Amino acid sequence: MTSPHWKRFVWFCLCLTLSHPAWSAGGVTIPGYAPAIGVERSYRVQKATETDMSFWFDKPGASAMTAHGAFRQRMTVLSRDEDGMRVRWSLSADLPEGIAGLADSYQMNLLYRNSLTAYGTAALELETDLNGNPRDLSGVDQIVTHMREMAANGPGGVPAAGESGVYDIIAKLEANPLQIIAALVPEAQLLATGQSYLAETMEIGQASATSRDEDYGGVSVPVTSTWTLESTDATARTATLSLSEEADAAAFSQSQQPAIANLISGFAERAKNLTADQLASVKRASKSRSVELVVSLNDGSTLEASEIVTVASGGTTLRTYTHIQREDMPASLQLPTVLTAKDLQTPDLHIEPLPSSKVGPGILDELSIPPAPRKASQTVAPDNDGPKAIAPVSLEVKSAKVVSAPTSFGSELDIMLTPESAAKFQDFTQAAVGEITQVLINDKVVIEPRILTPITGGHLVISEPDSKLLQNMAEQLTLPEAKILVRLRP
Repeated sequence: MTSPHWKRFVWFCLCLTLSHPAWSAGGVTIPGYAPAIGVERSYRVQKATETDMSFWFDKPGASAMTAHGAFRQRMTVLSRDEDGMRVRWSLSADLPEGIAGLADSYQMNLLYRNSLTAYGTAALELETDLNGNPRDLSGVDQIVTHMREMAANGPGGVPAAGESGVYDIIAKLEANPLQIIAALVPEAQLLATGQSYLAETMEIGQASATSRDEDYGGVSVPVTSTWTLESTDATARTATLSLSEEADAAAFSQSQQPAIANLISGFAERAKNLTADQLASVKRASKSRSVELVVSLNDGSTLEASEIVTVASGGTTLRTYTHIQREDMPASLQLPTVLTAKDLQTPDLHIEPLPSSKVGPGILDELSIPPAPRKASQTVAPDNDGPKAIAPVSLEVKSAKVVSAPTSFGSELDIMLTPESAAKFQDFTQAAVGEITQVLINDKVVIEPRILTPITGGHLVISEPDSKLLQNMAEQLTLPEAKILVRLRP
């Protein structure tokens, strides 16, 4: 390894596969994962996200939105021994051949292209366990060097300022390079879900359940996993398995109460009119995962996978879809409608390509609602060169605290502004719809969000995987001299 900060990656994976493919009176035997060495495999990947906030928004265009992407990725197992494997992934943001529709309607492809540009790579070499779960990553030093060069040669040749947060991102990648894998090749983990070097005999239709605990902001949430061998195909020599995972509803709801309370306060006027049943419904939360896997009875590899993850919390629903198919094998799983529909309600979001002079990993961000139309009373003066002239606003903080993210496994810093500052922030975001802005805490840039819709209610939410960093921000904002500045990105 080239970096001293490697972390081991542990992933729960129920052993599915077995020693010799055969049908017997005792059930169906699936072989342990034994991939061919040096053979490149191509995979078609389709993805989509659906967000539904219709509970809070009356306008259809703002309440539900879908984003999608289509990719063709290639994987080669370079070597394998008794401890693990070395795997190379060749990555591309180009749309595969035969994809219908306009290229700019695939927002995920545009975002992914920026990710590859930011990291300066189109290939990753991973060390995995014998199931294919990523453990380590090679070439992190080169990726970090590329990012440092980008920072040093920033836009217009001006180096990125130390307070811009760029170097904080680089330090996190050095400390945990597996964040790069999660951003660029999450397919590796989904394929590994259906693979195991061990072997087992399974009965068709017989379910096998296990449980584990996951931590959500200090709340231990039991998660139940149920595996079922659904069917086999003697001609194709495949087995189809299903995995259903469900988080305990009561515990998960408990873990999401701080975030739900913040959401309710953000829609305070609408929340006043909720009935008791509606309010109780808003305070409930759930999380589930459904996976179908087609596994080879020749070498135990995953040939096709379809995954749906659903998180409902605070009257909102986020659902993500992923389908992977090895190109040399026929498809057998039924795709969700969202992946096959010709007409999708996609976000009205223009994504600029990231030139080499810019910096910052473009991890596939969750897409939000489209820009709202400006009010007639709103005035924005253009500069001679065309861009908007919108004055920065200085904001006062009423409260700041770290809470669990309602739709992810991380944390968020929830900032509540004073009423006067909330009004100033709403006016600023109304004028800046469609623009990239900067949020500064004590003169340090912490996020650079694109404003997609006016922000009401006086809430700012900062997502960050480092909970310590969020806690430090929260403590800074409790100081008397603390200030937040929001401006257009220079």
